[in-house]
Amino acid sequence: MAKVGDKIPDFQLKNEQNEMINIADYKEQPMVIYFYPKDDTPGCTKEACSFRDSFQDFTDAGVSVFGISADSPKSHEAFKAKYRLPYTLLSDADNKVRKAFKVPTDLFGLMPGRVTYVIDKTGTIRHVFKSQFKVEEHVTEALDVIRTL
Repeated sequence: MAKVGDKIPDFQLKNEQNEMINIADYKEQPMVIYFYPKDDTPGCTKEACSFRDSFQDFTDAGVSVFGISADSPKSHEAFKAKYRLPYTLLSDADNKVRKAFKVPTDLFGLMPGRVTYVIDKTGTIRHVFKSQFKVEEHVTEALDVIRTL
């Protein structure tokens, strides 16, 4: 798993509008990148809505938020609309970015892992939080670190 002090890899993924997003375009500002298993499932919905409910805090701190899963841009578009998610969802269909971040699987390899990374303005990981079940803590952990950057 990518760890504190590592530089994030450069990558490009399609967003929910099927537009290519180059993460290098965001590297001069803090970011939160969270990997989650699947759109519109109970834990992932709770996590996504938690990020939504705290989105203004991230925006006020100048932080971009990205959610990444293997779901398609079309799935992301529906998920985003259904729950009024104000941040970008990225489609990692072949899991290349998940592998680049070395996000582990859970439940004996059956479920994609749930990991949140807080990244500073230099593209350096400042905090990593991994928990499949404490979904709302991903947001509180990220906000705690953002306030110290």
